Amino acid sequence: MCGIVGVLGRHQVAPILVEALKRLEYRGYDSAGIATIDEGRLDRRRAVGKLINLSDHLVRAPLPGMSGIGHTRWATHGAPSVTNAHPHRSGSVAVVHNGIIENYAALRDELGARNLGTESETDTETVAILTQSFLEDGATPQEAVARTLERLEGAFALAFLFDGHDDLMIVARRGSPLAISLGDGEAFVGSDAIALAPMTDHLTYLEEGDWAVLTRASAQIFDAANRPVIRTSVPITPEAGRVEKGGHRHWMAKEIAEQPAVLDAVLGHYVRDGALAFPDPGIDFSDVTRIVMVACGTASYACHTAKYWIERLAGLPVEVDVASEFRYREPPIPEGTLAVFVSQSGETADTLAALRYCEGRARIVSVVNVESSSIARASDLALPILAGREIGVASTKAFTCQLAVLGLLALKAAQDRGTLSASEIAGHLDDLGRIPALIAHALNAESEISDIARDISEAQDILFLGRGAMYPLALEGALKLKEISYIHAEGYASGELKHGPIALVDEHVPIIVFAPSDRLFAKSVSNMQEVMARGGRVVLFSDAAGLSTQPNVWHHAQMPDVPELWAPILYAVPAQLLAYHTAIAKGTDVDQPRNLAKSVTVE
Repeated sequence: MCGIVGVLGRHQVAPILVEALKRLEYRGYDSAGIATIDEGRLDRRRAVGKLINLSDHLVRAPLPGMSGIGHTRWATHGAPSVTNAHPHRSGSVAVVHNGIIENYAALRDELGARNLGTESETDTETVAILTQSFLEDGATPQEAVARTLERLEGAFALAFLFDGHDDLMIVARRGSPLAISLGDGEAFVGSDAIALAPMTDHLTYLEEGDWAVLTRASAQIFDAANRPVIRTSVPITPEAGRVEKGGHRHWMAKEIAEQPAVLDAVLGHYVRDGALAFPDPGIDFSDVTRIVMVACGTASYACHTAKYWIERLAGLPVEVDVASEFRYREPPIPEGTLAVFVSQSGETADTLAALRYCEGRARIVSVVNVESSSIARASDLALPILAGREIGVASTKAFTCQLAVLGLLALKAAQDRGTLSASEIAGHLDDLGRIPALIAHALNAESEISDIARDISEAQDILFLGRGAMYPLALEGALKLKEISYIHAEGYASGELKHGPIALVDEHVPIIVFAPSDRLFAKSVSNMQEVMARGGRVVLFSDAAGLSTQPNVWHHAQMPDVPELWAPILYAVPAQLLAYHTAIAKGTDVDQPRNLAKSVTVE
C-alpha cells in the first residue's frame, strides 16, 4: 500500500528518494513527501497527487542533505492533503509510516496536556508526538523509539529521523513489511525491494516485531523483546529492479500479454517429465480431512475456483473465506485441516493475520508471488506462482498463475488420495500444458473485445454470469471492471439470476456471460434466454460450438476450444481485456485506479 524509503547516503539524497518513490508508484497513492537532514537541521517537503507535484515543489524549494526518508501515502486517517501527507513531524523527530495505529486517539488524548501541537488528522502524527514527548523527558532517540513502540497497537512499518543526527535512522516493523541494507558507507531502508534494487544487491528483511538502529557503518537489530538479534541477508534478484512496459501503453496491457509466458514457466516449475514435481518438504494430502482457503479480492476468487477443482478431483471438502472475516470469526480448526493462504504480495494484512490465527492449529501452505514475503516465511510450505513483478493495481497474470498453481495442487491432492488414476492425472496435466498456447490464441480476440468495450462503456450497471467454475470468474470479471472503469458491476451464478437480480435487467443493463460449450452450457443458454426475453443485452464469450447456437446475442467473442476443467484460466483473458478496454474508452487511470492500492497492508 503506502511506500517507504530511507537513505543514509554519500550524496544529495532528495533526488535519490524521489526516484525510489517513483518505483513504488504502482502500489497506489494520493500524496508523497520527503524529509532530510542538512547540517544537522531537519526539514521536509510534501505534496498532494502524483510524484511530479512533489518534484515540482522540490525545484521551487530545494531540500539539501545526505540523510532522508520518503513516503507515498494511500489515505486511511484523514483525506489526501498536504497536512496529512508524510513525513510527519513533532519537534525534532520526523516519521513515515505504513499501516494503522489502532490506539492513536487514546494516545493523542493522553498527550494533549503536553501541548506538543497537532496539525493533521492522521494516526501517524501521534507516533511523532509520542516519540518527541520521550525526547523531551531526556531519552535518547533510541530510547524514545523503544518506549514508543511499546505503546503502539496495530500494524506498522516506521522510519524515524532526528534533528541533529545526520548519521542515524531508526526503523521498526509490526505487520507491515520493511527491509534494510548496508552498503559502502551507506544504509538503505525500503518497504519493497523494487525501491532499493538500483542502490544495493542484498536486503535484510526485518521479522515481526523487529526494530533496527542504522548508521552508515552499522545496523543493530532488536526483536520485539528488545534483544539484539541477527537476521539473514538475502540477494535481490535482477528482476526486482526492472520496471519497463516493453512498448505497451499500460502495465496492465503488458501483464495481460505476458500470461502465456509466465504460465509456461509455472508449468515448467511444477511439472517434470509429465508428472507433478512439488518442492520438498512437499505436502501429503492422504491424511488431510478438510481444506480452508483464505484470501482477499482477486485471490479469493482464485480460491473459489480451486474449491470446484479440489472437491471434484480429490473429494476433499473445501471452505473458502475472505481473510477480513475469517480472522475475526474465530472458526474452529479441527485436526486434519490444511490451511491455504493466497496472496500476490505475500504481505496482505488481513491474510497474514488470518494465517497467524491458524498457526499451531493447522498445516499452512501459502501461494504467493514474493517468496521472501511475510506470508511465505510464516508458512510450512510456500508455493511461488512465478508471475514476475506485477505493477498494475488490477491483478491479471498473478490471478492466472494462482489458478495454475491451485489447479496443480488439486491434482496433487487427487494423486495422494487415489481419487484419480495415474493416467487420468497425466491427461489433466497434458490438458493444462496446452493452456499457455490457448491463451495466446485468445489474445487475438482483443480487437473484437475492444469494440464490445466501447459499447458497454456507457452503461451504469453491468451483470456478469457464469455456471460451475465459471461463476467465480464472473465475480472476478465484475471486480476487474469495477476496479478500473468505475462502472458498477456484479457477478452472479447464472442459476441465481431468477432469485432476485433479474429485477435489474432491462435494455440498459449489459449481461456478460462466460459459457464454454461444456456440460453446463444448456443451463447457461436457458439463463441467457430469460435475460433476452426481458430486453437484456447479452455479451457471450464462448467457443465456436457455443456461439453457433446463439446467433441472436447482442455481442460475442470467440474463444478457442479448451478442456472443461481448465476453462476458467483461459476465460480470465477476455474478462481482463474487457475491463481494460472499457477503462480505455472511459479515460480512467488503468494502472493506478482511484482509491485502490496494490498491496493492502492495512485492515
